[in-house]
Amino acid sequence: MDRIKFATVWLGGCSGCHMSFLDLDEWLIELSQKVEVVYSPIIDIKRYPDQVDVALIEGAVANEEHLEMIRQVRRATRTLISFGDCAVTGNVTAMRNPLGSKMPVLQRAYLEAAEIQASIPSAPGIVPVLLDQVLPVHEVVPVEIYLPGCPPPAARIRLVLERLLQGESPNLAGRDLKFG
Repeated sequence: MDRIKFATVWLGGCSGCHMSFLDLDEWLIELSQKVEVVYSPIIDIKRYPDQVDVALIEGAVANEEHLEMIRQVRRATRTLISFGDCAVTGNVTAMRNPLGSKMPVLQRAYLEAAEIQASIPSAPGIVPVLLDQVLPVHEVVPVEIYLPGCPPPAARIRLVLERLLQGESPNLAGRDLKFG
């Protein structure tokens, strides 16, 4: 059997979902025999490849780099999983949304809180250009599976991946959403 091409992507979030993924511990060895990790922040690959079978997407879409990345991932991936509450709902990352735009955030960070040389960075490449509103992944691209939790527990991640590897469609409802 060919191993599936597997990716994880980190957008606007805290990396807690990836830490929970690493909490799969010994099962990661079993998983590594069934998947080929083709992209992830935990390995050194710079370009998102074509023809990815499954991708876990952590974090919300908060800036133009995220927007470009999630569109690229969607074009190249068969099954996209919103991985954790930031990807599913915007969660903590979207707490700035009630401010109405990116400007109050930038003003607070770079003008009001500055101790020296107060100015909002404007040179290209210094700070990613923020979107006015933080968006959950499904508001930008279609998503096949939602994997909630902040972060999702390792047991829930394993359940979803095991079902996908068995050719089943994970249906997270009832007991599958509760562990412990």
